[in-house]
Amino acid sequence: MAYKFEVYKDKAGEFRFRFRASNGEAMFSSEGYKAKASALSAIESIKKNAPGAETEDTTKE
Repeated sequence: MAYKFEVYKDKAGEFRFRFRASNGEAMFSSEGYKAKASALSAIESIKKNAPGAETEDTTKE
């Protein structure tokens, strides 16, 4: 199994997506979107814009 985005409807009827690791574990999920197209657009934006994303640690530790 490879990494994948999974689109689903939540209990409120909104579209969400989660990103699953190659072992099937959900790594993160999105906010709710009224339109499925908006959820799919968010996925495409992540794929396009985040390959070199930096990590910012805002904790006080």
